[in-house]
Amino acid sequence: EAGIAEYRKRLGPYARVELLSLPDEPIPEGASPAQEEQVKVREGERLLRHLDDGTYVVALDLRGKNLSSEEFAAFLAERELRGQSNLTFVIGGSLGLSPAVLRRADFSLSLGRMTFPHQMVPLILLEQIYRAYKINRGERYHK
Repeated sequence: EAGIAEYRKRLGPYARVELLSLPDEPIPEGASPAQEEQVKVREGERLLRHLDDGTYVVALDLRGKNLSSEEFAAFLAERELRGQSNLTFVIGGSLGLSPAVLRRADFSLSLGRMTFPHQMVPLILLEQIYRAYKINRGERYHK
């Protein structure tokens, strides 16, 4: 949480950042694949209710496009050039995102093939967004 707060502060001069965290749907102990799919569907329905019509949705998904930090910076710069400055990054629950959320997404992004604790993903994403702004502005990145 301290890291998230730090990167939100660092991003202040570049962008308005809002974080919305929805509680995970409970997963029954020993859930079948069909039950897990139903959990994802319910989570997806809740997520979709929070997406504005005009927002450009980036879904974080293991099967998404894997970008280097420089490529991600170029991706964000391209969104700005196209007037798509209202971006929403969607992070799924422990089971991933529902098919409906993935269909709604304008872009699917992978943070790599490694598995991260769910609580770390917002921190990693915010750090990469901050790094992208620094890259795009030719500013030195202070670690």
